[in-house]
Amino acid sequence: MPLIKVQTSVPQTADLEVGGLLKQLSSSLAKHTGKPESYVMTAFEADVPMTFGGTTDPTAYVEVKSVGSMTPAQTKAMSQDFCQQISDSLNVPTNRIYIEFADAKGAMWGWNGSTFG
Repeated sequence: MPLIKVQTSVPQTADLEVGGLLKQLSSSLAKHTGKPESYVMTAFEADVPMTFGGTTDPTAYVEVKSVGSMTPAQTKAMSQDFCQQISDSLNVPTNRIYIEFADAKGAMWGWNGSTFG
């Protein structure tokens, strides 16, 4: 049920190790939320036309969603962790990464023909 989706202006290249980044983010998200990694989904979109601060320098937008409530301490720790992982992998400065955290009600999250609520 936890999801982390990364959109970035960085172009998709052969040397961009997306699979490794997604596996790292998946493991981290499971640990931060205390949910089994078997329920974690990751997604990545490169080459998205984006601006940040009025420039087209490399940037990223990240969505983190999970059923249940994330505490301020959790989101702060996740922001630090995910910004660093994304910066290290994509060479996007951490001050050019926005992360949106969203709690979802179980009834509003479908899986396997049913919902979590």
